[in-house]
Amino acid sequence: MSTKGPISQFIQHHYLHFNAAALVDAAKGYEAQLDKKAKMLVSLAGAMSTAELGKSFAEMIRQDKVQIISCTGANLEEDIMNLVAHSHYKRVPNYRDLTPQDEWDLLEKGLNRVTDTCIPEEEAFRRLQEHIYKIWKDAEANGERYFPHEYMYKMLLSGVLEEYYEIDLKDSWMYAAAEKNLPIVVPGWEDSTMGNIFASYVLKGELKASTMKSGIEYMTFLADWYTENSQNGIGFFQIGGGIAGDFPICVVPMLYQDMERTDTPFWSYFCQISDSTTSYGSYSGAVPNEKITWGKLDIDTPKFIVESDATIVAPLIFAYILGW
Repeated sequence: MSTKGPISQFIQHHYLHFNAAALVDAAKGYEAQLDKKAKMLVSLAGAMSTAELGKSFAEMIRQDKVQIISCTGANLEEDIMNLVAHSHYKRVPNYRDLTPQDEWDLLEKGLNRVTDTCIPEEEAFRRLQEHIYKIWKDAEANGERYFPHEYMYKMLLSGVLEEYYEIDLKDSWMYAAAEKNLPIVVPGWEDSTMGNIFASYVLKGELKASTMKSGIEYMTFLADWYTENSQNGIGFFQIGGGIAGDFPICVVPMLYQDMERTDTPFWSYFCQISDSTTSYGSYSGAVPNEKITWGKLDIDTPKFIVESDATIVAPLIFAYILGW
């Protein structure tokens, strides 16, 4: 009899074939990695924070089921935006029917749409901007430099946002990560709203670009972290595609080939939840075996791909790993 909870038991009973079976195999493979004391990197692409993945992912962090995260700048900030502005979000279930005029009307109301969910500019973007700017400015005045996620951690742990909290704090994965000072890499952070805002201050001469640590520094940090933590293996759990996955997975061939550290172990597990098709040179749609040719995965690395919607699949896999 399974000691797992009702969600996990349901998955075991019903998810027996095709993508459903791949989901179970991937979850069991993840557990096997943790059982052998391997560490796990989770990468977040898309708008998983706006999809409120924190409801399950925060608990994964608290229970030490993930040791490092790679995420887009959007996911880094949107979890905090949801924390401080949740009641101001607007859901648009009929988003497929919107006309260009409807979209323009949303813009004029300060509502930026992500599929069926609109993020409120004033309550989310500008609220964070007011507080993060002070933290950036103070660091620069002190001659200090930090990574994008470290500034976010400082803001969360300082308590300046507490008056705005609109969801249960346990559902914020960024707060859970900040409490543990969990390592994060945020490739292409400049592409995010906060990255754009930081760049605007640089253009206005109010901040120096060097006050923010760069993507190259993220890669060198990751190289050192991988080297120090790979004794029992490091697994790679990729949600979506894009730079959040491509950036960190490349650290292994960089260490092995470019640094000529030929004792660098390959990633010890690989799973991707993807809806990309395998065609047209798409990296996001590439099957895991292609990564063998790039020196990322070994011949016998456990490899899984679940071709489905990550907003459905990721919470179920996390629920299984957590024993819910």
